[in-house]
Amino acid sequence: MDLGSYVQFVLALAAVLALIGVLALAARRLGLAPRIAPMRGRRRLAIIEVMALDAKHRLVLVRRDATEHLLLLGATQDAVVESGIVPPPGSGAARQDDNDNPSD
Repeated sequence: MDLGSYVQFVLALAAVLALIGVLALAARRLGLAPRIAPMRGRRRLAIIEVMALDAKHRLVLVRRDATEHLLLLGATQDAVVESGIVPPPGSGAARQDDNDNPSD
């Protein structure tokens, strides 16, 4: 391959990347691109506690918004043990929500 082939390849690559960029901007302007809301300081998902049962199984308590879910994670299969648990008053969920949205 000579130098002309390399230059032609680089120019073709730049043209394709520019075309992808123009199409992405057009899709965004026309409302075709998915809108992703940015995180504004408050996380909706948190791992509250993890307990190892044996070498291959563990219980995980996960909080989503104001609800907790107990999951059993294993080597080959995962299961929801309990869903829709309301956290007790004074738990980390209420305190963390207060810390994420200060009223000052």
